Amino acid sequence: MIAELGHYALALALFVAIVQATLPLIGAHRGDAAWMALARPAALCQFLLVAVAFGCLTHLYITSDFSVLNVAQNSHTDKPLIYKISGVWGNHEGSMLLWVLILALFGSAVAAFGANLPPSLRARVLSVQALIAVGFYLFILMTSNPFDRLIPAPPNGNDLNPLLQDPGLAIHPPMLYLGYVGFSMAFSFAIAALIEGRVDAAWARWVRPWTLAAWAFLTAGIGLGSWWAYYELGWGGWWYWDPVENASFMPWLAGTALLHSATVVEKRDTLKGWTILLAIITFSMSLLGTFLVRSGVLTSVHAFATDPARGVFILVLLIIVIGGSLALYAWRGPQLVSTGLFQPISREGGLLFNNLVMATATAVVLLGTLYPLLLDAVDGGKVSVGPPFFNAVFIPIMIPMIVVMAIGPLLSWKRGDWRAAVVRLWPAMIAAAIGAVGAWALVTDGPFLGIVGMALAAWLAVGTLVELAERVRLFREPMGRSLSRLTRQPRASWGMTLAHFGLAVTIAGMTGAGAWVKESIQVMAPGDTVTLSGYEFRFDGARQGTGPNYATTLGHFTVFKDGREIVQLTPEKRVYNVSGTPTTEAGIDSLFSGDIYAVVGDRGTAPSGKPGFVTRLYFNPLVAWMWAGLMIMVAGGALSLTDRRHRVGAPTRSTSAAPAAAGAD
Repeated sequence: MIAELGHYALALALFVAIVQATLPLIGAHRGDAAWMALARPAALCQFLLVAVAFGCLTHLYITSDFSVLNVAQNSHTDKPLIYKISGVWGNHEGSMLLWVLILALFGSAVAAFGANLPPSLRARVLSVQALIAVGFYLFILMTSNPFDRLIPAPPNGNDLNPLLQDPGLAIHPPMLYLGYVGFSMAFSFAIAALIEGRVDAAWARWVRPWTLAAWAFLTAGIGLGSWWAYYELGWGGWWYWDPVENASFMPWLAGTALLHSATVVEKRDTLKGWTILLAIITFSMSLLGTFLVRSGVLTSVHAFATDPARGVFILVLLIIVIGGSLALYAWRGPQLVSTGLFQPISREGGLLFNNLVMATATAVVLLGTLYPLLLDAVDGGKVSVGPPFFNAVFIPIMIPMIVVMAIGPLLSWKRGDWRAAVVRLWPAMIAAAIGAVGAWALVTDGPFLGIVGMALAAWLAVGTLVELAERVRLFREPMGRSLSRLTRQPRASWGMTLAHFGLAVTIAGMTGAGAWVKESIQVMAPGDTVTLSGYEFRFDGARQGTGPNYATTLGHFTVFKDGREIVQLTPEKRVYNVSGTPTTEAGIDSLFSGDIYAVVGDRGTAPSGKPGFVTRLYFNPLVAWMWAGLMIMVAGGALSLTDRRHRVGAPTRSTSAAPAAAGAD
């Protein structure tokens, strides 16, 4: 009965979405206030219905109702409760239900908190949001119904993929989806603006909070996924340019550009058409990521779909949404006339340069991700595009952007003086030189890009602090007055400072972990030692154990430095009872200078002839800086969202604007 209730609620949500997608849109065109007003209750009702459907599926997982096919395929009675719950979205059907739940959540948020939006704009935004939802409801109900019955019901389930039975993976997908789907609001605002024929500072202030929230969630989701891969997969790395990783990184790059572009629209009333295009591209990258992961064209722990019909359906939906929105942009975009003028050397110019680099980087990642798939589709053979390509192309593209990130905020709006800005950045130049020389002195055998990376990290970190000092006129006014200015800085400004500083810390962490990692792979018997980066790893043996639904081999290492014990590590190799799938749990100790990392594997024979285990030992310099930097970036985004200007939004447009907007149709 619970399954049927969830299915019925999902079908009702489809019909409500159809009403929301049509009547308010027609009402906005005709200027019919009653029809436009339908958008708000319809959005709230749609969210309630999807929440009921999602709650029903969650109940089926918690109670282990194996008469439902989705539960039988992805759960087991022996699973801990947290993984029964995360199993709801740890599969294709459940993940798509989570997709539409978050889509409806954002729509209901606009309905509930968008009272200061003009009725015509709110109606159009919610209608576009509902049009997206209609496509995904049809996809779920026609090809991916999570409530299909299984008769007769098996006594137990097949279990969830063991790699997904991890706390990091329990919250990683919802975070990613809040980012992916959150960009749908920027897309809906963009399409509504194209239909209305108007983009102004008020529009930019309405769209920025939604974009900022999506960006913060996506940043957190990418960070969680990278952290999970780092400690769970046991290969010592945190990013491999896998197509599924790229699927989340592309909308992040485009969304970052969109955030900065929307600032220019708000402040200077320019780059309107470009900002609308970025909103379309950002959500298109989110949809493309959904297609790559859910269509079956990729084989990955994240890629659940194997039915070709699902891939064709998503591909058609992708073509309709992206093709239709770009066609509308080609038709209406030229009408979006910008009034703000600026010189290339100005703050607007710096932000535009940022946008162009981000767009180019997105195109590079897109090309490297799709090229092997397209070549294979036309029988051109199988090729692999991996880290060598991306590191050789992507990193050089980003270097000039990081340099400009410190200069741009010191330039004036409209017309700036780059020489004066560079002169004020003398502390950053000194820091960059110290970073480069220090990196070269400490690690003489590393790649040259490692030295460049540390110089850039120091440049951006100190440059960000210089910009903050300039903002409060430090050392140019009495200290008391500067401190007063510091305490009165808007939260959005503090958020920008934190985000830029966090990126600098992240770059330092990525540089250390990517350029100077040390690795040692061998078979060790109890009592054997290996020295790596000045640390002595002593293998004390391994013992067998059991977990809630797995058997484990628990290794034990004692790590010394200069004869002094530093830490004891206990990595695991787990084999899950139902599927027999092995997984790795690395033993990690995070230090300021880097991570001491150990993995225990299969049995083997040590060089001494004694029985032992295959072990992988790593020292990953500065990797904890990367996680810290990502958290600082997310904190910056969250702090910006608390700014009163974002919470209250832009003032309501004058009533004279509504008829003019309606007449633009």
